[in-house]
Amino acid sequence: MPGMLPALTRAFFSLLHPGMFLLMVWPVLVSLALWLVLAFAFWSRAAQWVDARFATSDIVQWMIQFSVLAFVAAHLSTVLLAIVLVPLVLVTAVLILGMFAMPAMVAHVARRQYSGLERRRGGTFAGSAWNSLVALVVFLLLAFVTLPLWLLPLLWPVLPVGLFAYLNQRVFRYDALAEHASSQEMKDIIRRYRGELLLLGVAVAVVGHVPVLGFFAPVYGGLVFIHFCLDRLQALRMRAPE
Repeated sequence: MPGMLPALTRAFFSLLHPGMFLLMVWPVLVSLALWLVLAFAFWSRAAQWVDARFATSDIVQWMIQFSVLAFVAAHLSTVLLAIVLVPLVLVTAVLILGMFAMPAMVAHVARRQYSGLERRRGGTFAGSAWNSLVALVVFLLLAFVTLPLWLLPLLWPVLPVGLFAYLNQRVFRYDALAEHASSQEMKDIIRRYRGELLLLGVAVAVVGHVPVLGFFAPVYGGLVFIHFCLDRLQALRMRAPE
């Protein structure tokens, strides 16, 4: 799987550049402020809805039988909303970053390491917005369907990582290629490297669930996909016949 480890490594060093600091901070702060305001306004209603929806469900009744899980079942709404709040902050930060900060990040990386790469502008802002919307809808549908399973200890780390892996690769792959690749090149790279893109999404999702490191995950993830996608685009053009 060529290019994955170099992309992860180069993204780390790109993250250390002073120019990345503001991009690293403001999407997360805006997302956090938004969800804290919404939580303050609607927490009670959301808690009542969770209790009404899940309190008598089979999975909660099963949890009550075990002392370790009984506490979680007794405070279901608080635990579930707290579990959901952190991913919502990260999801929103990823979407904000993808639509508004990725162009600056792509320009920064391309200027320093891919200056000879021709810009064919196969992506647009409207395309980025639509791609992000589709990614968000799929993510939310999958999250809603699997939400009760997030309470199970064995599935808690697996499900969020899987969902965020999908979101990361779906949002970042488009925005990483939009400026430099043609529309056909974007399709070719996504088709050829679908597995690698998903694995990179998993790696970034794991970083996002590590305390403190999660704060840097959206920008680091964007940089990972920029390095990988531009490197693959460069290799694709080198192989193409003149």
